Amino acid sequence: MSKRFFITAALCVTAAAAFAEVKLPSIFSNHMILQQGQEVPVWGWADAGESVTVNFAGQTVKTTAAQDGGWKLALKALTASAKPAVFTVNGSNVIALQDVLVGEVWFCSGQSNMELTMRSIENAEVEIKNANNPLIRHYKASKKYSPVPLNDVPSKWLKTTPETIPGMSAVAYMFGRRLYQDLKVPIGLINSSWGGTRIDPWTPTCGYDGIPALESIKNRVNTATPENKLHKKVFNDYIASFNKWQEESKKNMAEQKSLTPAPQFPKNLVFESTGRGVQQQPTVLWNAMVAGIAPFAIKGSIWYQGESNRGEGMLYLEKTKALVNGWRHEWKIPDLPYYVVQLAPYKYGGSVYTLPEIWEAQAAMPEAINNTGYTVINDIATLSNIHPPNKQDVGLRMGNQALNRTYGKTDIEWSGPMYKSYKIEGNKIRISFKYAQGLKTRDGKTPDWFEIYGADGTYEKATAVIDGESILISSPDVSAPTGFRFAWHQLATPNLINHRGLPTGAFRDGKKMKLDGAKTMKELKGFRPVYEIDIAANPQFANKPPVYKVDNSKSAGEFTQVAYLLQLQSSSSSIKYVMTSMNAFSKDVSKLAIPHRGTNSSIQKKVTNLTVRSNAKNVPALTNDNGGCIEFGASNYGPPCSQKLPGGNSSKYDFDDTISGDCGYGCMQVHSWKAKTTLFAINNFNSGAPLDIGIGNNTKGEHPDYTFMKNGGDYTIRRLTIFVK
Repeated sequence: MSKRFFITAALCVTAAAAFAEVKLPSIFSNHMILQQGQEVPVWGWADAGESVTVNFAGQTVKTTAAQDGGWKLALKALTASAKPAVFTVNGSNVIALQDVLVGEVWFCSGQSNMELTMRSIENAEVEIKNANNPLIRHYKASKKYSPVPLNDVPSKWLKTTPETIPGMSAVAYMFGRRLYQDLKVPIGLINSSWGGTRIDPWTPTCGYDGIPALESIKNRVNTATPENKLHKKVFNDYIASFNKWQEESKKNMAEQKSLTPAPQFPKNLVFESTGRGVQQQPTVLWNAMVAGIAPFAIKGSIWYQGESNRGEGMLYLEKTKALVNGWRHEWKIPDLPYYVVQLAPYKYGGSVYTLPEIWEAQAAMPEAINNTGYTVINDIATLSNIHPPNKQDVGLRMGNQALNRTYGKTDIEWSGPMYKSYKIEGNKIRISFKYAQGLKTRDGKTPDWFEIYGADGTYEKATAVIDGESILISSPDVSAPTGFRFAWHQLATPNLINHRGLPTGAFRDGKKMKLDGAKTMKELKGFRPVYEIDIAANPQFANKPPVYKVDNSKSAGEFTQVAYLLQLQSSSSSIKYVMTSMNAFSKDVSKLAIPHRGTNSSIQKKVTNLTVRSNAKNVPALTNDNGGCIEFGASNYGPPCSQKLPGGNSSKYDFDDTISGDCGYGCMQVHSWKAKTTLFAINNFNSGAPLDIGIGNNTKGEHPDYTFMKNGGDYTIRRLTIFVK
């Protein structure tokens, strides 16, 4: 007998022994709460062909175990009952579950803010002492991950008492408590959460179907799924290449020739089972912590997650579609309610705008996915604590939304003012809201955190005036507004509320900036263009000097200032720009242009009176600053610091490099050495190789000034305009 056959046979014996008696998954246990008003699936395992009977609430339902030992049946819709009853399953043995109630069951999931326990919240001691409600019950999944779906999530149902509640999810409990206060029926809360996890591991494989933006994740999962045809193809291709290598190696050995390395095993054929972050792989938490629960009858779901997906912007909406689609498919509830908590403001590292971009994705859910909603909590944040301890109001607001939208309690208000539309009225923008009855501010002051922009795309702080159920915003610096944003900062705790005291979430809208719209910015007033060029992705200025689409150099006249406007756009994003103006560093207009081999010149010096405006997140706004420098050269350059500017790095290409005398690579860079920031860089324009280009410090490569990035092809627009004044 082969070792493989022995193991397989042993597993079969083990499985047969496990099914010798009728068994239930752990979610069916003493003290459980079953969902009222809808069909209740019941399933388990037994011997193949064994007759199984379930008795509960006057119903008797029978079925027969299949060849693999699995069985499944369904109870007809039950009526809510707080009277303890016995749930009986009969097969070759009898299972009698005690103290079973019928009411409302909700699935509660997410990362650490859902996982946060009652002992960690505001006023915890009093809340725990008073948490004596045995009709609210919890089922908490243990943390576990798996590359394949597991058929059980071991745990047990617990009644709410001061002894059991300290380790339970605070948000789940507060949500359940609010439902119980109004519905007066037993409430079951299934908590499956894990701090720091992304949305991806909670998503079933089927959720990724039909979502083009997530095709790569779907392929990753399919490649690691043994029964999937993609898995089989990748495996077979690998075996074929390995066999070919093996035959060639035998031949080489026989002929005493050198061997070549064996083909590497394709790592994407399996999910990692060890190491840091294994729980972040797609589907693995659904497999281990949820699959064995579905399709246990539930009414709806609540979700508190997103911190670990910051930086993904609207891609998070696509991932939410996958999660919700997958849950609804696996639970077989096509309109399963799904309510999320918008993340609280918090002082994250990195860009201050990545959190608002997640807020935007969450706010877009109700229109993109039916029967979903979100709860805004930017008024109860703790900016230095990623886990705001006020979970009472979080649960209250989520509960009110569920009572209104899921249970039809339309007299219960649950939302703060929600952005609806805008209209431009002269030099003002009128912003209209839903749920805006009694629109006001929490502190009686002018509404804050509004910004407005015009054709140049530069945001200016806006003055906001309440006008009924709308807001009028304006700025003396924007005479012809085209768009706006609200609370667009990770630390935004805006004061706008409605008559119920509920807050307004972040939003933005308006016409996107058009190419050359930045030329209208007030900082360029009085400047006149002398050069403009759309730079090729692979320029070759060594043999052919730049050809400018605008060349007014002969009529430039005298000037004391120079400005550079670089505009970049990829096929999938809006226009990004930076404008830098400064005192003229040369009286010769040709020296302001792109240095090329024909000029054989280089300029490397500090500049003064530097003003910078940009819509890029990592570019500082400077006005009349004396901390700038330029590096213009048609030649090669290296990282050793030549100007000895503070913070210059001699091992990286940055704002202080050394331009050599020979012709070659080429660079045109403007920096703020005080802010240690590359404002813009255009490099490698002489050889016909891919251009290095970018705005703000390079974050995707080793060198801040984009040297060696070869990313010119990433952009469809690369427009440089040079002005004088």
